[in-house]
Amino acid sequence: MSEKPAILFVEDDPAVLMTFSTGLEAEGYAVDTASTTEAALERLAQRDYPIVITDIYIDERSGLDVLRTARDSNPQCAVIVITGQGTMETVMQATERGAFEYIAKPFDLSRLLEAVRRVESRLAEKTFKKEEPIEIPPTEMVGFSAEMVEVYKTISLAAPTDAPVLILGESGSGKELVASLLHRHSTRAHGPFIAVDCGSVAPGVIESELFGAVRGAYTGADRDRAGLFEAAEGGTVFLDEIGETDAAFQLKLLRFLQEREIRPLGSSRSKKLDVRVVAATHRNLPAMIEEGEFRQDLWFRLNVVEIRLPALRERRSDVPPLVQHFLDRFAAQYGRSLRPTPAAMRTLEEHPWPGNVRQLQHVLERMVILHPGDVVEAEAVAEALRSFEPREKPVESLADAEEEQIRKVLAATSGNKTRAAKILNIERKTLYRKIEKMSL
Repeated sequence: MSEKPAILFVEDDPAVLMTFSTGLEAEGYAVDTASTTEAALERLAQRDYPIVITDIYIDERSGLDVLRTARDSNPQCAVIVITGQGTMETVMQATERGAFEYIAKPFDLSRLLEAVRRVESRLAEKTFKKEEPIEIPPTEMVGFSAEMVEVYKTISLAAPTDAPVLILGESGSGKELVASLLHRHSTRAHGPFIAVDCGSVAPGVIESELFGAVRGAYTGADRDRAGLFEAAEGGTVFLDEIGETDAAFQLKLLRFLQEREIRPLGSSRSKKLDVRVVAATHRNLPAMIEEGEFRQDLWFRLNVVEIRLPALRERRSDVPPLVQHFLDRFAAQYGRSLRPTPAAMRTLEEHPWPGNVRQLQHVLERMVILHPGDVVEAEAVAEALRSFEPREKPVESLADAEEEQIRKVLAATSGNKTRAAKILNIERKTLYRKIEKMSL
């Protein structure tokens, strides 16, 4: 009789079930299988399994039901969740309900065996805990790819802690959304979430903006002023583009992370604060450290947990669900539906997306507002993408068609010129100049 722990493998795809159960048996594991949630729950009622491997999407019920039943009947049971369509919600729910591991398809037998062997060592230590399930709110973090599942897993594990998190990724990849999710799923969710774009704050001002200043600290300081860190007491401060800060501010931030206190500009006294710091950058911080542009000790402090967001071109399989997500949102917002043809969807999938998800969002919003009809062809998508290519200089004259587009976008955005400029892919000052010429 095998000394290895028994495994229950739950999977509705016969090929996957056969391939991996056979592979596990070849390694000496006794494997029982189930192709429905009903069969899985019956087996769990008959005996306790040290290890359960289950798909998420099975039939009218899900692998989360299998996970809950397995952990309720045996808190020491290690459940490995597998799926080809992982979402932020399912990863969070699986983690909160005590899943040992979450693996995105496709994967090979070695990946599964590595997880099973880690279970064996944990079982010997008896380190599993039974967790109560919580309600996970929906998010705008969309994507089923293996790269995104890894991001979801890290968020779900890091969120309940107070550890600093460093989010790396290109512009437009969703760094602020990740920071917001870390806050929403933390014990600080009741507190403030304050986002600061460090690149847009002048170096001489950022210290007083974040840490505050006392009366007389600088010209025009006629009263004491609290900074954003103090306003975020009990919550989270998100420092976007941390790589754009200067050495003086980096030192102040390092001291806060070490001492958990701030000293407002011009003050001789420090204040203790309870604030979590999440930072993000699109820059290469190790290279900046080599060049003396970023403090290595601050990087160590910030990089306790690192989350790397993949560029959209690195997860092209996520383009269709993202397209559907944004089209559904804009249909509700503007009262217009749009459906891309298969060729149009291929054009969207094959585009390199230098602006990542943010660029995809703006392209689709513009098309929903301006495209005639409900069906969009590949040619129209290509034209919309060309309109977002950088121009050598701003357009200085308005053709009738351009004027009509500006009028439509302004009407659709209820006159919000900042949003209209983004949709039209022009600078806001350029839009103001055109509006003035149009006598709007």
